[in-house]
Amino acid sequence: MTRYRLTVAYDGSAFHGWQVQPRQVTVQSTIEDALARYSGETVKLHGSGRTDQGVHARGQVAHFDLTRRMEPGAMLKALNAILPGDVRILKAARTADDFDARRSAKGKEYRYFIWNAPVLDPFLRRYRAHIWRRLDLAAMNAAAADLAGVHDFAAYAANPNREIDSTVRHLTRLRCLRRGREVVIVAAADGFLYKMVRSLCGLLIRVGEGAVPPGEARRILETRERTARVPTAPAAGLFLWQVWY
Repeated sequence: MTRYRLTVAYDGSAFHGWQVQPRQVTVQSTIEDALARYSGETVKLHGSGRTDQGVHARGQVAHFDLTRRMEPGAMLKALNAILPGDVRILKAARTADDFDARRSAKGKEYRYFIWNAPVLDPFLRRYRAHIWRRLDLAAMNAAAADLAGVHDFAAYAANPNREIDSTVRHLTRLRCLRRGREVVIVAAADGFLYKMVRSLCGLLIRVGEGAVPPGEARRILETRERTARVPTAPAAGLFLWQVWY
């Protein structure tokens, strides 16, 4: 068997998330079907992590094995010819037999994009969350500073009905930036819990709107309990930006 590594970009609007699900169109199943058509083999694709319905990616990483050895450049061209236009393979390469897209990852970066103006450009509606009230970035960054570091993030995660070893994560960066009418929340960590990024963004948006004081972010963190005080931000603004190895 030869192991291959892909870097994938996709518009998640039309997909029911990354992971294969019965009777649903997902990014993983779409790429697996393209690989089967190209290689003539049944292929199992392993991603660096799952993204929810409507979430996008600029730098998802995945690996798979083939019995035949194939040239990565030709594979990249062929797959992009087969795949729908909302999925693109950016890079394809042979990799070490022990490379694992999920387990080998050292960290990930997500970016959450907000259109902070009275009117949202209709051509951006799939890629920006719309907040019309001007956000207070100083307050948002004060809250973000209290959340960065090594903490138990149980209060900022949803329960997907699956057991995990720990809810402790090292949030290496959480920062809010303004670019004209656009606000970007950058979150980087050694790993993220289920819906953790959207939960962090949901709380920071509430802080920016003045609905929650900045100091409340740390107090919520210390409770270790998820409550309605932490909303889940809309999926449309979220991008898996890059994965580090």
